Amino acid sequence: MLERYNKTIAFYGYSLLIPWILWFAVAYLSHRPYQSNLLQLAQQTLAIMGLFAPTVVAAYYFMKDEVLKKDLLERLFKLEKVEKKYILMTVFLLPISIILAQFISLLFGHDLGQFYISGKPNFTSFLLSPWLILILAPIVEELAWHSYGTDTLRRKFNLFNTCLIFAFYWVFWHFPLSFVKGYFHSNVVAEGWIYSLNYIFSLFVFVVLMNWLYFKTKRNIVVTIIFHLMANISNEIFATHPDSKVIQTVLLLIVAITVLYIDREMFFGKTQGGDDGN
Repeated sequence: MLERYNKTIAFYGYSLLIPWILWFAVAYLSHRPYQSNLLQLAQQTLAIMGLFAPTVVAAYYFMKDEVLKKDLLERLFKLEKVEKKYILMTVFLLPISIILAQFISLLFGHDLGQFYISGKPNFTSFLLSPWLILILAPIVEELAWHSYGTDTLRRKFNLFNTCLIFAFYWVFWHFPLSFVKGYFHSNVVAEGWIYSLNYIFSLFVFVVLMNWLYFKTKRNIVVTIIFHLMANISNEIFATHPDSKVIQTVLLLIVAITVLYIDREMFFGKTQGGDDGN
């Protein structure tokens, strides 16, 4: 099946180029001195268009191939075949890791105020609620990255290299957002270089764990959407100190290393992704 996911360069090229053009435009507009309602509406519209671009690119390739379309629908609507232990990992791993990280941070002088649920994400939005964006982004992104993107890389590389290549790409895909005033990624940059590096490294760890769940559940796209969604919500629902997010990355790294060791044949073997979860 994976041999049909053969538009690697075109998919990743368009999925980078279109959002970059739109998001650098958003970044430029966000720094204009007078932010009228019309200007903010334009920024939000361009930002959303950039978010949807990879999904539209993926949809184009699925519409051209009935076999791929059938494969996509099967991976979207067969959640009942997923083992319960992987569902539990998908839902609870990231929330538990951030809560545990915050408790550990207390040993380093941070306070219990981190556990306060403010109800306000760490970025602003004009047209849509920030919470809606946090929920929408995982759905839209994973309908691109784990409908077509991961499989087209897995067609050529082992799973570990697939994770590294995609994580590196994903860092650059987000790059223009670090220039958008008031947005999450620009706020991370403003916090300092240590936290910026932690964000980058955490993406690599996150991708390893997400792709592990993806192939362990027979390439189930819903699993990746939920996992991504739980990451967004759990990292924004609390008043988490940036140091706690560094600790969370360390905790997840331990889990990722364990997964890499236990399923080393899955990650480093030559079998293709369609067989990895068997």
